[in-house]
Amino acid sequence: MSGRIIGLIDCNNFFASCEKVFRPDLAGVPLVVLSNNDGCVISRSAEAKKLGIPMGVPVFKIRNEIERYGIAVFSCNFALYGDLSNRIMMHLHDFAPCVEQYSIDEAFFDLTGVKEISDLTGYGRRIKASILQSIGIPVSVAFAPTKTLAKLGNYAAKKYPKTGGVVDLTDPARQSRLARISPLDDVWGVGRQYREHLDRLNIRTAYDLARSDHEQLRRRFGVNLERTAAELTGELCFEMNENPPLRRQIMHSSTLGQPTSVFNSIKESLCNHVVRAAESLRKDGQSAGMITVFFRTSSFSGSSDYYAASLAKKFVYPTADSRILINAAVSLLHQIWRDHYLYSKVGVILSDLDDSGAVQLDLFKSFDEDPKSQKLMNLIDRINRKDEQIFFLGQGIDRKWKARKQYKSPNYTTRWEELPRVK
Repeated sequence: MSGRIIGLIDCNNFFASCEKVFRPDLAGVPLVVLSNNDGCVISRSAEAKKLGIPMGVPVFKIRNEIERYGIAVFSCNFALYGDLSNRIMMHLHDFAPCVEQYSIDEAFFDLTGVKEISDLTGYGRRIKASILQSIGIPVSVAFAPTKTLAKLGNYAAKKYPKTGGVVDLTDPARQSRLARISPLDDVWGVGRQYREHLDRLNIRTAYDLARSDHEQLRRRFGVNLERTAAELTGELCFEMNENPPLRRQIMHSSTLGQPTSVFNSIKESLCNHVVRAAESLRKDGQSAGMITVFFRTSSFSGSSDYYAASLAKKFVYPTADSRILINAAVSLLHQIWRDHYLYSKVGVILSDLDDSGAVQLDLFKSFDEDPKSQKLMNLIDRINRKDEQIFFLGQGIDRKWKARKQYKSPNYTTRWEELPRVK
């Protein structure tokens, strides 16, 4: 098969689908997944969508619908979703030599030069069936000469049932037909700020954008929109990237289960976020040169006693040691703490990230990090990868600050004691 062929798989209603994998009794049942602290709907099954349950709606506003239609409600379980996502990405490597994970539920893959594929639609159906059988997650698949067209094809695979969840957009005539009926909302990378301006230029569909003056787009909106328009014509502008660029900063935060004015509760929550952020840091092979701590009271309580604060510290030498990061975070917290406020959110940002591993020593500063630090942190990460067995005292034991997860499913794939049991 000649020419460039970029594929895209996108998991259907991913979080909701993950919750159904180990619950066959929920087949055909409307289901929603809630955000941290059981606040808003962040994922809906196809059945819930048909009932008109909107994305992002606070759960208290749909209590009547939940009771009337028997909607199953789940708290978010990111350990489960992340593990199933990893399994899907590993499985996809059986079908494509080059895979680029785009998000937790999406991945591009390159089939260029794979000679044994003569029927892309049939190949897409094989991928769908294999992932569904092996992992239990339904996916949509699209093929095109560019990433932007692959994205457009995947929207069509989800929108039009007659496609069977697979769309081949390698034919220019088919690209043109789909582009004519696709609004700008379906075009990857065209946000609301672009759409309003493009509408004034009578550019309202993917076809209009593809046939527009690309040089004018570049002058008025920048190079990314110009490249998007070029990709809609079949010109490859966004290359595959198996190794995405490393993050410039890592943020970890959450809303507390209950607002609190207790310093130790805020400190324990903060330490937990530091530990999670440090794990991500080490996973990417990076070290942080700066740490920022922030917290605030609720902005929706209607109270006039609103307080928000943040404070940063720059390290002499970048570090990925959880112990050093925890000590710095707690020190910063002490400096900005104010009594008698009910705090509802706390978090940490690690920035000035470095992946070189080199340390430029300062003649006037001592390098105090334990030479065995990296081995110790790696050991803790390996032990905790499947289940948190080692934690720092600063994270607390009771953890009363934790977000509400009243409807959380078991960690079916990451904890031995929560494995599904057949009766």
